[in-house]
Amino acid sequence: MAQVKVYGLHSFLTPVQAQLSDIIHSCIVDSLQLPPDKRFHRFFRMQPEDFIYPSDRTEKYTIIEISMFEGRSVEVKKELIRLLFDRIGTLGIGSNDIEITIFETQKSSWGIRGLPGDELQLNYKVNL
Repeated sequence: MAQVKVYGLHSFLTPVQAQLSDIIHSCIVDSLQLPPDKRFHRFFRMQPEDFIYPSDRTEKYTIIEISMFEGRSVEVKKELIRLLFDRIGTLGIGSNDIEITIFETQKSSWGIRGLPGDELQLNYKVNL
């Protein structure tokens, strides 16, 4: 399980949202080996007055937060981060304008399809 939140300026995110979602999803599928039908993305398109960032970032500044079950190795998480930087760059977003945070929680801290996450029957592996 992985849920993604993407924050950025409305004027920038709106035209690239579908492409960015596809790129993020491809990185998650390739690195975390999730099934292709497991896409959970939310986009937070901010107005300039609500999205404050340092002067060394541009209007393309994008924050990506990924919440997922714990259990992936450090190398798998680093591979996800590397893939995101590489592939998102194809949209013209420089690495200085991308920030990624991965939040891991125990399966028992999730509630999905009426069950605690640790009671779910998953069709993919978490411990990679």
